Amino acid sequence: MNGTWWLTQGDTRIGELRPYAIDQPTYLCHFIPGPGWEGVRALFESWATLHGPDPDGSRTAQAIKPIMDLGLTLLAEDEGRPMALFKECIVRIDGDTARVRC
Repeated sequence: MNGTWWLTQGDTRIGELRPYAIDQPTYLCHFIPGPGWEGVRALFESWATLHGPDPDGSRTAQAIKPIMDLGLTLLAEDEGRPMALFKECIVRIDGDTARVRC
C-alpha cells in the first residue's frame, strides 16, 4: 500500500492518512482531518488517551466500541476495495498522526 488513504463513513470523509514510515507491522501516517472529523474526534481522542495496563481488555473495549459502531472504512488510493475498520484494519489517530495496521 502506497500513497494516500481515506478514512470514511459512507460518503463522508473523516480524514486523509499519508504514510511516511513503517514500524512493522504498522504504517505511520500524517493525519489531515476531513469534513467528518469533528463528529468522531472525541471518540478517537478518548482511545488515544488510554494508557497503562488493561489486563482483561475492558478499558480498551470500552474505548473502541463506539468507534466500531460507526462503520468506518479505509480506502487506499491504489486499491479499489474499502477495508472495514476492526475487521480488516485498525486505525489509531492521535492529533496529526495515525497508525494503520492491516
